[in-house]
Amino acid sequence: MRKRLLYIFVICAAIPSVARAQGTDNDLESELGARVSITADKKISQGFHWTAEGEARFSDNLSEFGRYQFGTGLTYKINPWLKIGGGYTLIEKKNSDGEWNPRHRVYGDITFSYKTGPWRFAIKERLQYTRREVGNAYQNNPNLLGLKSRFKVSYKASQTLTPYGYVELRNVFNDPSVNATWNTATQTYSDYSFGGYDDMYFNRLRGSLGVEWKLNPHNSFDFFVLGDWCRDKNIDTNKEGTKLKSLTYDRKFNTSIGIGYTFSF
Repeated sequence: MRKRLLYIFVICAAIPSVARAQGTDNDLESELGARVSITADKKISQGFHWTAEGEARFSDNLSEFGRYQFGTGLTYKINPWLKIGGGYTLIEKKNSDGEWNPRHRVYGDITFSYKTGPWRFAIKERLQYTRREVGNAYQNNPNLLGLKSRFKVSYKASQTLTPYGYVELRNVFNDPSVNATWNTATQTYSDYSFGGYDDMYFNRLRGSLGVEWKLNPHNSFDFFVLGDWCRDKNIDTNKEGTKLKSLTYDRKFNTSIGIGYTFSF
């Protein structure tokens, strides 16, 4: 009887078991980065502002200059608790081959805030569309749509110093979806087909602590530390989109230090 059970177990183990492709988590090493930005803020009329910003980012424990961007936008404060805005950002990001790839981003946001004494609480929702160059459209969507949700608390300690902290979530709405069968015997995927751009998932959690230092009505600085947990979908297929090689979710926690300067006029 025991021998029969052993034979059955061996036969079952040899038969490929099938399951829908879910992907596996791949933990990457944490890194230290840095961000430096300069912003111009022009008051056009009461509650109506125009901004322009440039930013540079360093990664890989401050040894790699991997991203810079320029953007412009408009904001309008409808009343003391409601503000809307929108804008455009050109992003240049270095890929793993050392090449710079441009991205074009447009966004619209709405901010709800409440102030009591020196405290201010704000919830900001930003819907953004990013157009990017991709080598394989079966691996990455060239037209990415996402939503950022941020909750921020600030405290006006004096006329010059305002400490703050915030938590931000980001969701992706249209990543490539994968239809495939996982063969546990051969450790490979089969019956792969491209499912379109309809995969929605949460892929980023950020938290930051900082302080705004207002020198005078025209000049201010922002010093901060940012913690960034990412879970990015990584699909590897052939260029014809007929074979799925791997499906992983790259997980990483990065820490960045930053400084920003704003000129208001």
